[in-house]
Formats: sequence, C-alpha cells, structure tokens
Amino acid sequence: MANFGSFLLWVVFPYAMMLSFVFGTIWRMRKPGSVTAKSSELMEKKTLIWGSILFHLGLLGVLGGHIIGIFIPESWTQAIGISNEIYHKVLALGFGGVFGVMLLIGVITLAYRRFSNPRVFATSSINDNIVIIALTITIVLGMLSSFWAGPMTPGFDYRTTISIWGRTLFVLHPQYELMANIPLFYKLHIICGFAMFGFFPYTRLVHALYVPMQYLTRRFVVYRRYPGKNF
Repeated sequence: MANFGSFLLWVVFPYAMMLSFVFGTIWRMRKPGSVTAKSSELMEKKTLIWGSILFHLGLLGVLGGHIIGIFIPESWTQAIGISNEIYHKVLALGFGGVFGVMLLIGVITLAYRRFSNPRVFATSSINDNIVIIALTITIVLGMLSSFWAGPMTPGFDYRTTISIWGRTLFVLHPQYELMANIPLFYKLHIICGFAMFGFFPYTRLVHALYVPMQYLTRRFVVYRRYPGKNF
C-alpha cells in the first residue's frame, strides 16, 4: 500500500499535472481573448512596481537554479572542477539564496498589496487570490527546504535523489523509490510546485507564455486632438 501511495504521488500526480499544463495551455491559447494580464496599476502603483520587479527577477533566478539542479548531473559539474561542496554553498545556497529572498519578498509584497488595498482587492477574482496564496506557500516551502530541512538532515543530497527522480520522469522511467526518505518540506514543496504547474494554464499567469509578436508588425495607434478642444 505504501508503494502504491508513492507511485500515485511521485508518478501519477506529476504526469497528470504535466498533461494538464500542456493541454490546458493549448486550449487557452486557442481561446480568443482569454490570455491577458489584467492590470491593477491604475489603483496602486508604487508597491506594485517594487513587488513585481523583485518577484520577476527572483523567479528567473530560482527557475534557472531549479533547471540546473535537476537537469545537470553531479558528475558534469565535478568534471569541470566544481566540487559538490562548492556547488551547494556557492551556487545553491549563495546565488540561489539571493534570488530566493528576492522572490519571497516580492511575492509577500504583492500578496500584502492585494489583500490590504481595498481597491485592488475589490477587483481581484477568487482565482487571483488563490494563486497569490498558493505561490506564497510554495515559495516559503522552497526556502524552508533549502535553508532548514536540507542542512538539518545529515547525509541528504537532493542531487542524488530528487534530481535523478526528476530526470527519470522525462525519460518515462520514473524512479519514484528515490523519493521515499527525503525531508518533508521538500516533498510538500514539490507537490505544491507540480500543482501550480498543472493549474498554471487556467490562471492569469499563463500570460507569461504568450509573446505578442503581432505588436512588431501592427500599425501605430494614432491619437488626434479635436480642433478647439483642450484634450
């Protein structure tokens, strides 16, 4: 029963979320006018600017770190002279920590703005509120995993467990048994991360995948003032 539960959690669930992402994105892109990032900038700008900059810069760094950590094997970094100790202390905890703190401050700032500003909150949908809460929880779990659960678990190395499991998912031969003894915060972070991945196409976050190339070729919008008017 335990093995069946692990199979559901670390094989069925990830694939279900990845399929949801792929087909949900295709459906969303084919639905006219559905891809948009409704802005609340007119209601409050100062907090939005700082929160958005920190969030997006931090997100780029954190996503890059996750891609490197999962898809680049430990043997590759050691082959170019980066020891496991240097990798963890300098790259993962050093650079990753800086981007992680930026991301955390950014999402907390945006969440505070959304729930504390009456005008912003009034224009937020239930979906918007759920997304910002889910993002905050996922990011907090990630920080707790890296800076508390990992260092407090002697002998644990995500590059020999989680990373290998992640790579085997993409070759359709998932070694889910590697996830049996990893720290709880890592498990919760991964579950929340895949859940966010699966529901991504059905939220306003999908605009991140949409590049409006038509703006490069469309005509300029011309504004003309009426004669004798002051506007």
